[in-house]
Amino acid sequence: MAGASVTPPAWVQAPERGNTFWLRFMVGVGHRLGWRAGHALLFPITAYFLAFSPRQRAAARQYLGRVLGRPAELGDLWQLYFTFAATILDRVWLAAGRSAGFEVTLHGLEALRARVDRGQGCLLFGAHLGSFEALRAVGDAGCPVEVAVLMHEANAARVKAVFDALGGEGRAAAVIALGAPDAMLRVREVLERGGLVGLLADRAPAGQRLHRVAFLGHPAPLPTGPHVLAAVLGAPVMLAFGIRTGPRRYAVHFAPFAERIGDGSRAGREAAVLASVEQYARALEAMCRAHPYNWFNFYPFWQEEAA
Repeated sequence: MAGASVTPPAWVQAPERGNTFWLRFMVGVGHRLGWRAGHALLFPITAYFLAFSPRQRAAARQYLGRVLGRPAELGDLWQLYFTFAATILDRVWLAAGRSAGFEVTLHGLEALRARVDRGQGCLLFGAHLGSFEALRAVGDAGCPVEVAVLMHEANAARVKAVFDALGGEGRAAAVIALGAPDAMLRVREVLERGGLVGLLADRAPAGQRLHRVAFLGHPAPLPTGPHVLAAVLGAPVMLAFGIRTGPRRYAVHFAPFAERIGDGSRAGREAAVLASVEQYARALEAMCRAHPYNWFNFYPFWQEEAA
């Protein structure tokens, strides 16, 4: 179900300061006490935020009700909050390349490996689903090509500061800031070298165009920007999701998405981009139904009051 394209509302402008605070907190815990101590702290942290975040809790309850097909119970909310907190803790280790003790299983790697073997660069569309850092761990484990991540400019600066604290400056250098004057050029160069560029395609910064599509049975706004980027560059696209399945356990799923979005002409680009957004929404919906406690959008994603 497609709808008219809409302008991003004010809620998309809120920076993810909480993520950065907890990353810094976990860095301190990790350096001093180790992963197990950090994991033990997740229980009081989860309890605190579940008790004292009424707006986020209401949004989470709405999402869970739609993805589960029944009213969300307290145990469902706990599992969602705890999974989110656990991915932040794990990110501290994965971002620094400290993957010992982690188990990452790969699904659909053959299709990605075929592109790598051909020297063909590729965009990887992800989401705020599980941990995108799990994909970085795959790159650190011996991926023979360059892996970069495209993220919003403000978030990139904050994340780089945390990575610097981790001693992960080399990995921070793989972040391309969306909105920087040379962002498109850097993405193109990585692709031309046969590299992979990952980006999250389920949120948009202020000012980016949105397209309202059916998601979990209700119209929801998804950004067109990632799809426009792929269409302009003529780049192939694959989906990539790193699902948390347990303590230090992840399943990374790769799946073909599009050899090319559009035919390269400007005339048909608009329709091709909107169709691509709808295709992505269906794929994300399927992953959310399969792994309902891994999608982290603690705000009223559907924006029904704005519709």
